[in-house]
Amino acid sequence: MGQQEVYNFLKENRKKWFTSKEISKELKVSIGSVTNCLKKLRESKAIGFRAMKRKNQFEYRF
Repeated sequence: MGQQEVYNFLKENRKKWFTSKEISKELKVSIGSVTNCLKKLRESKAIGFRAMKRKNQFEYRF
């Protein structure tokens, strides 16, 4: 599983915000893999994100 799968998933579901747990469940991959990919996509500014109430927790969308 790579960044491209996460990127494509978010691109196909543009209108909704997702947590890493929701993305992991939808793609049927481990939460660790998804979190790692999301971090890299977030740092490269390829996807949108917003902080949630809990520290170090984000929601993502394309």
